[in-house]
Amino acid sequence: MLLPSALFGGRMSDDLLIPDKHLFKIGEVADLLAVRPHVLRYWESEFAALKPRKSKSNQRLYRRRDIELLREIKRLLYTERLTVAGARKRLREKPAVAEPPGDPVPATSEATQAAPKELVARVAELEADLGRRREETRRLRVALRDGLADIQRLAAEGRRVKKESDGA
Repeated sequence: MLLPSALFGGRMSDDLLIPDKHLFKIGEVADLLAVRPHVLRYWESEFAALKPRKSKSNQRLYRRRDIELLREIKRLLYTERLTVAGARKRLREKPAVAEPPGDPVPATSEATQAAPKELVARVAELEADLGRRREETRRLRVALRDGLADIQRLAAEGRRVKKESDGA
């Protein structure tokens, strides 16, 4: 269960908690979105609107609006099952939401100030762990499906061999 963002200083976007900070490294964004970093790099090559900053060491640094865009790309590709071209078209049709001028981080409320930093860190850690577990679950499902196909193929071969030996 995710807590309301006002309690821990993050912003909620559907079911995605974006911690209160200005820039995020690619690994952090990958954990938030439950995708692998190479997927983010691929999407960057396919969607012109996605242009993360680069640090002096050439590390990608994503802003909050980049994460929102990535969340929308993921929704279009994974939930609505659009192709990359279809997602691109849908994003072009959708009006862009501009960030309000000034500091993108909301002013702190009493609840935010009262929330211990340990809670904020723990929630972020749990969400990252959840993303990793979702990815592992997806990989296990694929492995199980492939294993079942192998078992069915071997069973069919076994029946064929038995039939041939019984007939010989």
